[in-house]
Amino acid sequence: MREQARRGLLITFEGGDGAGKSTQIRFLARLLEEAGREVVCLREPGGTKVGEALRAVVLDPTHESMSPRAELLIYEAARAQIVDEVIAPALARGAVVLCDRFFDSTVAYQGAGRGLDGVFIEAANRFACAGLVPDATLLLVAPDAAVRSRMGRRAAADRLERAGDAFHARVAEGFAALAAAEPERVRTVSSQLHRADTFRAVLEALAPLLPEAAGALATDGDDPAPLNDLVAVVMEEKRREREKKRRRGGDGRRSGRGRGRGKGPKGDRASAAARGSKASGAARKGAKAPKDSKAKGSSGSGGEKRRG
Repeated sequence: MREQARRGLLITFEGGDGAGKSTQIRFLARLLEEAGREVVCLREPGGTKVGEALRAVVLDPTHESMSPRAELLIYEAARAQIVDEVIAPALARGAVVLCDRFFDSTVAYQGAGRGLDGVFIEAANRFACAGLVPDATLLLVAPDAAVRSRMGRRAAADRLERAGDAFHARVAEGFAALAAAEPERVRTVSSQLHRADTFRAVLEALAPLLPEAAGALATDGDDPAPLNDLVAVVMEEKRREREKKRRRGGDGRRSGRGRGRGKGPKGDRASAAARGSKASGAARKGAKAPKDSKAKGSSGSGGEKRRG
């Protein structure tokens, strides 16, 4: 699947809950959209009508008795659908696909976390993805304080989040093993309390692959305001989205474990990036805040859920 690099690019974001994956995807989507790129933001499981239905089943806390093998197959089914329906066509168009979780989450959650057979998981991943491999995978690792802060803004935990500390410790070990085994593809990024610092680290990791990332860093060396403004605009959009959900009586949680799309092939985050580009540009020209950004955020750049 190296031919995909001559067309679009598939960049996946991995890590535990609260690492900030969905937020960093929104930052990157905004930067790329403003540079004129088509960006498709997705979450796993989800991103299609079939995938969202499967997501609702696999993350439902009432399904406590779900077999680990059944869990694995649900994730693979959702993945096969999103690859065929959304990712492959987007790459063929030359789009940059940003996905909150992909097959590495299955290796970490169902392999290391659940203890399922790694050889079978590798074969299942390959089958579900039709051989597709990300051009780059960013593994976000956050300090405990940052995780507690981000998770504290969420509502009720889903089935995977309730799996317990020992389970999540095994998942973290699984991700670390992946990064050690494939350092060229899987690049570890420390997710800091200050999101702008994390975003700069994300851009550094992607600079060899994305000219836009390299260019943003070069500009940042002379004037950090543009990147800081971009981060501020996106975070303000997220704040407004949370407020709107509260007013509507929602639980304030983003629909994302990253993974998002939910409402369209580009995903809410990509739509947010497109809709908010003017606001971000205004901020860079000195505006104190965007007038009324209506980005929806999805996979949300705020929440993160997927594991599979």
